[in-house]
Amino acid sequence: MLEQVRLDGKKVLIGVSGSIAAYKTCDLVRLFVKAGADVRVVMTEAAKRFVSPLTFEALSGRPVLHEASESWADDNNHIGLGEWADLFIVAPASANTINKMSAGIADNLLLQTALAFPGTILLAPAANTRMIEHPITVANMKRLTLHRIDTVEPQTKMLACNTVGKGAMAEPETIFATSLKHLFEDDYWKQRRVVVTGGGTMEKIDEVRYLSNFSSGKMAEALVTALYAYGADVCYVTTKTPRSIPPVHVIGVESAREMLEYVQDALRAAKKGLLIKPSFHSESDQPRLVQKTPWLFMAAAVSDYRPAYPQSGKLKKEALGETWRLDLVKNPDILKSLDRSGVRTLAFKAEMDETAALDAAWKLMEEKKVDAVALNILKNSGSFGSDTNAVTLVTEEESVEIPRAQKTEIAFSLLEALKNIP
Repeated sequence: MLEQVRLDGKKVLIGVSGSIAAYKTCDLVRLFVKAGADVRVVMTEAAKRFVSPLTFEALSGRPVLHEASESWADDNNHIGLGEWADLFIVAPASANTINKMSAGIADNLLLQTALAFPGTILLAPAANTRMIEHPITVANMKRLTLHRIDTVEPQTKMLACNTVGKGAMAEPETIFATSLKHLFEDDYWKQRRVVVTGGGTMEKIDEVRYLSNFSSGKMAEALVTALYAYGADVCYVTTKTPRSIPPVHVIGVESAREMLEYVQDALRAAKKGLLIKPSFHSESDQPRLVQKTPWLFMAAAVSDYRPAYPQSGKLKKEALGETWRLDLVKNPDILKSLDRSGVRTLAFKAEMDETAALDAAWKLMEEKKVDAVALNILKNSGSFGSDTNAVTLVTEEESVEIPRAQKTEIAFSLLEALKNIP
């Protein structure tokens, strides 16, 4: 649900170095501007050979910093932009720029701005495979990651030089998604392991038919997006192919029993904590273990029953006759079956009877021993798949109404409310 993320009030500086991939940076600027961010651009002289400053000025609505436009009468200079920005993204980051940055060389405005910038720098490398995989470049990339620098890994594909290999700049959507964890970082959720389930489970009848429900998985994707933005380590167990989410660990499943198996494995891993690599400012050169209480967000719509005798091949209607009786057996209750000791849980509850919905949420919380319930009132099957939602967060102490909004906004609201649960 990346398209729903709002960046109003966020200030993003984008550095463009000399690479053919500079044309893709136009789309990156557009994504940030569409999300409401204030975007400014600094370019090297080499970058101007591929895209003109006028293009970025038109897209951002802001003057671009380059050799001919540098000004000390305002903040359009390497010191002013560094003080202005919340996040500095270098996309594309050429091999030349990466290697100079590692050595602290500042012989152009982009590198001067990077050296003066006090916050996080996000690099999106783009270069020929041999250049990006040269031992010097590899070593310098490792050195940069020890400082306040994160990297969006380049892609392996056909490059501009007509060779196939690693070196193509990551897609603008991936760079945009990765930036969220630097723009929204939250102390409570940062480095906390979270397991999210999503989609409607599919129970096989034969090789071409299954029982399922109308769940779109959009609310789960909104949760994954918000959790990633807040800095959580997310494992997403889903029956749906993700459409627009940040780069998290995704496990694809189909049936309720398969979901139970993989969620249990994911929770076992989550309970072990998170190993964090040492940074430049770390007192030790050894990874440190962060152990925060993990969360489970049970947003999947799990089928209550499954066919008792799933068939191989395809059942023929001629063999089934005019009527077809399908024997069903009850699926395991995932929440009751999981070992959730040491795990906090948010369950989702969909109801159509508004008068009894709140009681049903309280009952679920008591019977399944969850910390909170996100209650959703449905009108009919048309309620599924929309981009908006309205939920009531039910806890032991209170019920909080979260009014109708975009699902990603609902997700952020839920995460804020859950921080206050004792």
